[in-house]
Amino acid sequence: MKSEPTTAHPAAILAIILASYFMILLDNSVIFTALPSLQADLQLSTGELTWVQDAYTLVFGGLLLLGARAGDLLGRRRVFVFGLVVFSIASLLIGLAPTGWWAIAGRAVQGVGAAIVAPAALSLLTASFPEGRERTRAVALYGATAGIGASLGLVIGGALAHWISWRAGFFVNVPIGAAMIALAPRFLPESGRARGRLDVFGAASATLGVGALVFGIINTVDAGWISTVTMTAVSAGVVLLIVFVLTERRAAQPIMPLRLFASRRRTGAYVARFLYLGAMIAFFFFTTQFLQQVLGFDPLQAGIGFLPMTAVNFAVAMSIPRFMGKVPGSIPLVAGILITLAGMFWLSRVGVDSRYLTGVALPMVLIGAGQGLAFAPLTSFGIIGAPAADAGAASGLVNTFHQVGTCLGLGIAVAAASAVPAAGSAVAHLASQVGVALTTGSILLLLALIVTAAVILPADLAAPRTEKPSGTAPVPQVQEVG
Repeated sequence: MKSEPTTAHPAAILAIILASYFMILLDNSVIFTALPSLQADLQLSTGELTWVQDAYTLVFGGLLLLGARAGDLLGRRRVFVFGLVVFSIASLLIGLAPTGWWAIAGRAVQGVGAAIVAPAALSLLTASFPEGRERTRAVALYGATAGIGASLGLVIGGALAHWISWRAGFFVNVPIGAAMIALAPRFLPESGRARGRLDVFGAASATLGVGALVFGIINTVDAGWISTVTMTAVSAGVVLLIVFVLTERRAAQPIMPLRLFASRRRTGAYVARFLYLGAMIAFFFFTTQFLQQVLGFDPLQAGIGFLPMTAVNFAVAMSIPRFMGKVPGSIPLVAGILITLAGMFWLSRVGVDSRYLTGVALPMVLIGAGQGLAFAPLTSFGIIGAPAADAGAASGLVNTFHQVGTCLGLGIAVAAASAVPAAGSAVAHLASQVGVALTTGSILLLLALIVTAAVILPADLAAPRTEKPSGTAPVPQVQEVG
């Protein structure tokens, strides 16, 4: 049963959805500029600090498909409100965290809330605004929120960490969440419940499989690749992911229909997104440490230091819709990844003697322009040609590969950086680690470029130009990292 689009309170509906989405985006980027302060306060090791980020993105990515399905079965407004409650309580607990394990556990619970809120928010938006001008405007504002949230999150996180505490970045979610929880039942429409069941085993095996892989990779920081724990975790992760694929082949209502991988463009977009986001998370995680611990920026200055990237990213992303119908989407995608690669490789050359303008800011301009070009076609190709019955699952896969890419990408970058031998001062050692991590990110971007050029580009150029990327469903806007 589908609810009819309603615009009885269009401004209120849009405000609630955008404010809730902004809150999730804020917490995904607010953490970056607060990392050094958080690490010092809770006395975290490099591996533990990595888990503060990965616990959130891992659970978020692993449960997104299940969260989307829950909204269809139980009612989207009901699920949306429940997700807000979980996210807000988790934010409060993280702000009160006395130890590292408490903060990591709280971030995992936050991921559960985000995995519920994100798909429900977009579904409620498309159900509330009829097709045409109203929905186009609403979705455009939803997409713009991604750029604004990522940009402001870095600045707000830095400002709060500098003036108050890293904890304030999580406490700020509590009043926002409470307000949205109170307003949602009054203004948001409820959808009907569909018949079916949740593929809990599939979601569990996927999340645990990726979690074991990430844990094994991060464990190499302290124990190396040949340790028993590392090898056991990686092996368990591979086995669980194989079990997940076999489960989805047989499930009556799978959360990841394998038929979605029959399209070369969709499959290529999933893999390219996975690699691209793996590089981007390494960029944020290590660049903020370079700005603060090598260049001597305080958290607020570090947040402002990212503005060359975020401002250009937002400007380019806003101009892309005007060109998407005039050229094949694979053209700006290839250009975007190539420009991002150029910026990342340039940034990977940083050292203790680097200056902010030439060593960081100018490469950031290229990275921001590349992201602005790449994200829209990556998203469009992720759902292109998907049957109407699989539109939700295709959208969920876009988000899932996005989040899982950040988890594994960060684990790989941290493992590569940890292999740098300690030599000279602590500052010089960190600068060397940042260079190696960003070089690893450059390699991931090169792989993404190869996948795009070899798989997506030829398939797209050969496809009829009458086929629109959003032919069966509105293009989903996902949580962008930057």
